Amino acid sequence: MTRMIIILFILLLTGCKSMEDGKDSKNALMKRTDLSPIELVDNPETDSFGHAIKKELAKKKELYDVAVIQGKEKTLVVYKVKHLQRFHMKRIQHDMEAYLEDKYPDEDFILSSDYKIFLETVRLKERIKNNDIGNEEAEKHFNDIITLQKEKT
Repeated sequence: MTRMIIILFILLLTGCKSMEDGKDSKNALMKRTDLSPIELVDNPETDSFGHAIKKELAKKKELYDVAVIQGKEKTLVVYKVKHLQRFHMKRIQHDMEAYLEDKYPDEDFILSSDYKIFLETVRLKERIKNNDIGNEEAEKHFNDIITLQKEKT
């Protein structure tokens, strides 16, 4: 009887593992993912706005990973802060907002250091990369991520 309970417990634990997550999303919270920017605009450029933002923000010593999603109306910038720099989160957020507002005054930015938002960004990128999702559905998922971010703040 106890063997049966142990076997069921092991099966339950292994069965709870999510199969929808790709390789990047499984490691996204622990390791650097270095995602290329996601562009949901009608005419994405090769050396785009998203790439420029990612390149500039990745230079900041407080950050170790940055992801950018450029939507039609808004741009989401998610980032991971180095562990010992987490004490300075408000200053880091303020500096990034000031930099982006100064450099791109016409753009509407949403910044987030939330791991769940970062994970959802990685999942969206994987779905786009695997052609599991079309442009309209990607834009809907992007808007869902923005709504989730606004709920958290």
